Amino acid sequence: MSRWIPAVMVAMAVAAWPACNRNASPPDAQRANLNFTLKGLDGQDVRLADLKGKPLLVNFWATWCNPCKAEVPWFVEFAEKYQAQGLQVVGISVDDPPEDIRTFKAQFKVNYTLLVGRDREDIAQAFDAQQVIPVSWLIRPDGTVQTKVTGIHGRDWFEQQILAMF
Repeated sequence: MSRWIPAVMVAMAVAAWPACNRNASPPDAQRANLNFTLKGLDGQDVRLADLKGKPLLVNFWATWCNPCKAEVPWFVEFAEKYQAQGLQVVGISVDDPPEDIRTFKAQFKVNYTLLVGRDREDIAQAFDAQQVIPVSWLIRPDGTVQTKVTGIHGRDWFEQQILAMF
């Protein structure tokens, strides 16, 4: 009988893994702190507060992060698909210089705003993106947080969250 215990433990761990991997915060009417100004790839200032009033997906990522790269095609699709509904997708690179971000943008055909978050511990701390990436925040037009998620999630999960913001 004891030989089945390890098999049962492995089965339970595998079954629980998706729930553990999907570290999403439930909606709680928390207001997103959008009082940050970052540099765009053109060197111009971009104020996150100017995006309030629109559904917003803010994604913290890096060019070397494989899970981040997996999410990019979905975000490209969503930026185009939900443009008419006002969805704004913003990617904030946590530690890449602008030239690396520009190369990444061209390679992955990114159609949404990419900002330079390198050396900006203030925004990484405010959005809880200091330890692990990707980190994504979905923010409703009124500035409340729909959800915050750490780690990679599926395309369908993100689309459900986006649709819930309209």
